[in-house]
Amino acid sequence: MSFSSLCKGFVSVTTLAALGMGFSSAFDWPQDETNADSFRSYFAQLRGGRIESSIVFNESSSDVKAADSGELAIVIGGHTSDYGWFDSPLGNAVVIAHGDGISTVYGNLDDDSLPKSMSGSISAGSKIGESGNSAWHEGESGLEFQVLDTVNKGCINPRLLMPRIGKELELFIGSLSLDDRDGNTHYLLNERNLPSGTYRLYHDRQDVAVPYKTQVALNGLTVETVSYDNLIESKGSLCVQGNEKYSVRELYPDSKRRLLSVIHLAHGHSTLSVFVVDILGESHQIKYNIDID
Repeated sequence: MSFSSLCKGFVSVTTLAALGMGFSSAFDWPQDETNADSFRSYFAQLRGGRIESSIVFNESSSDVKAADSGELAIVIGGHTSDYGWFDSPLGNAVVIAHGDGISTVYGNLDDDSLPKSMSGSISAGSKIGESGNSAWHEGESGLEFQVLDTVNKGCINPRLLMPRIGKELELFIGSLSLDDRDGNTHYLLNERNLPSGTYRLYHDRQDVAVPYKTQVALNGLTVETVSYDNLIESKGSLCVQGNEKYSVRELYPDSKRRLLSVIHLAHGHSTLSVFVVDILGESHQIKYNIDID
C-alpha cells in the first residue's frame, strides 16, 4: 500500500505540503498544560494492536486550540475507517496544515463543537473545538493530538515540539531475552552461555512509559539505536526506525516485550550493554557478560 493510499479520503500529500504559512520549530499547547507524566497515552506506545501515533490528553480542559498558525486542511466528522493513518479512528477531527508538509491533527472532538464555517487561515491559539468521546476510546474525553510529516511520510512525536513541564515517567529496562532463528527464547537472567548466531534482543516493556531511544552495544561498540522521535510509513504501516524499519509485530511481538536490536553473537566472551534514554537525555544502563560457544 502506498503512502498516498494511506491518506485516501483525507487530503493529498501535495495539497498538505502546499498549504500553510511556514513551519515553526515548536508548537504551543493544544489544550491546558499537562505534566509530562500525566498523559493518558504516549507516542509509540502499544495501543489497540498498533504503534501509537498520537499523544492523548487526560481531560483537564474541554477547549482545544490550534497549536500554531496555519491553514485549515479538513474537518472530519463521524466514524470512519477510510482515513489511512486514522485507523483508531480519531472520530471527529480537525486538521491544520502549517507548511513544509507539517500538519497537526486534533481528534476525539465533541460533535457539537466541530467548526461549521471555519476555513482559510487559522491563528495560533484559536479555539477549534472541545474534547469529546467520538474516537475509538468512547466514554473517555481527552484530546488525541498528532503531528504529521507528509514529506517524509511519517508522524512526529508531538512532545518534541511542545513545551515540557513536570517530571518524565521513570524508565526502567526490564528483563532481557533473546529469540534465536528457531524461535527459542533465552532469558539472560538464567542463561549466560549461548550458541553463536543471530538473535532478536528484547526487554520487558513498561505498560505506559516509552523511551525516546534505546541503544545496544557489544563490547563497547554500538550495534543498533532505535529512535522513537517519529514513525515512518513502510508497506502500508507506521514503523519505528532502527537499522531497519520495524513494524508493530516486530517491535511488539507479544503483550510483554519490546524489540531492542537484532544482534549477531560471535564465538568468545562478550559484554552486552543496553541503554534506554528519555526525552530529556536521561539514561539507564544494564550490562551482561555472555559466553558464546
